[in-house]
Amino acid sequence: MNKIILSFLVLAVTLSCKEENKKEVIEEEVMVEEQTNYEPELSINPISHATFSMEWDGTVFYVDPVGGAQAFEGMKNPNIQLVTDIHGDHMNAETLKATQGNATLITPQAVADKLGEDFEPIILNNGQVKTIQDFTITSIPMYNLTEDRLKFHEKGRGNGYVIEKNGYRVYISGDTEDIPEMRNLENINKAIVCMNLPYTMDIEQAANAVLQFQPQEVIPYHYRGTDGYQDVEKFKKSIEEVNSDIKVSLMEWYPNRDNG
Repeated sequence: MNKIILSFLVLAVTLSCKEENKKEVIEEEVMVEEQTNYEPELSINPISHATFSMEWDGTVFYVDPVGGAQAFEGMKNPNIQLVTDIHGDHMNAETLKATQGNATLITPQAVADKLGEDFEPIILNNGQVKTIQDFTITSIPMYNLTEDRLKFHEKGRGNGYVIEKNGYRVYISGDTEDIPEMRNLENINKAIVCMNLPYTMDIEQAANAVLQFQPQEVIPYHYRGTDGYQDVEKFKKSIEEVNSDIKVSLMEWYPNRDNG
């Protein structure tokens, strides 16, 4: 009799475990389906050169805020500030302080060192990950490869970023050439990619990298160099001639371009 009871108990536990496992699998499948069907409310507002705001499902990001508070006049206050590097077109303590409010500030260590004790950023160095609110933020290396450009951006100092929510992924390159870490990116929905000489890369390098990691959409930015502006129309054509599935969106990053 005891053996029969024990057998029933074992069977009951086994069936219960199977039902629980089945429930977990169904929940995971539903979660994956929800992420697959997720369409963010996402808008990008160029300010100038490397500086922009991004609103994603009501969360406002300021990326490399420079230009003083007046550059952001009339805009929503940020929830998250991201800084990529120490150069003046990416990092400005006065602008950060003027716009920060209650925003979470994220920087690499080199930027934190430059900003000093007036700021308390969350420090992300290359390859590190942080979850802020509903967003997973991963720091991606950004650096130069070409010999005569190595002095501009050394590996390990600055950050690009991948921001992710519900499987939707936005890549911000920061100042970089077509490094392996960029080429190896996967499942990028929107990529914001620099291209200016002599500091980062030309449009051919940028196009080759984009064609390698194949984002759904790419937005060229940071394309003013010492010899003028990179030809982003040519960049767009270079992408579309090879892979028309990649959308190239051209935005106005230089509102005072006609004035130099």
